[in-house]
Amino acid sequence: MEKTAKTDNFLNAIKKYADNQRKTILSEVDSFKKEKIAEATKKAKYDSEKLVKDKLEAKKNEQTSKIAKLMQEGQKKLFLERAEMTESVFKKAEEKLIEFTKTTQYSELLNNYAKNISDLFEGKSCIIYVNERDMALADQIKTILGGKAELCADKTIKIGGLKGYCEALRIVADETLDSKLNAQREWFFENSGLSVL
Repeated sequence: MEKTAKTDNFLNAIKKYADNQRKTILSEVDSFKKEKIAEATKKAKYDSEKLVKDKLEAKKNEQTSKIAKLMQEGQKKLFLERAEMTESVFKKAEEKLIEFTKTTQYSELLNNYAKNISDLFEGKSCIIYVNERDMALADQIKTILGGKAELCADKTIKIGGLKGYCEALRIVADETLDSKLNAQREWFFENSGLSVL
């Protein structure tokens, strides 16, 4: 019986040790499982927040791109409309100036331009360019310039006026209505209220 009691005590000790080991292992597994679940939960939260953030950022970039494109298209349209309106205004002004060139006031204006050029060229010989229509006034212009001018028709002068060149002084004088009208474009852009932002 004593042998059986020793064996029973030995088996009980092994069983008790095995139970303690099992409890320790189960506790470690449970702790490890909780730790891994916490890590997985934290990673899943981070991943889902990152995914949402990335999707929001992508959507924001997409919307910003669309808005920029729409603004660019709008500015282009405004620019084209502004250019069209400007050309219309200047075309009408050109037509009115061409009508003006048929008046006696224009003839007087040409005389003033010829006087200005004569003063600038200090009576030296020059070449004066005029619109083909104004060749009829050649004698009148030459008289004002003291007869020291050669008059030539210039197809680039579409409206009227005079353009002179003095070789001795190396000076060009532009008293054309074309250049005076063109010089008004900058003023028109600044004061017309047609600016494109």
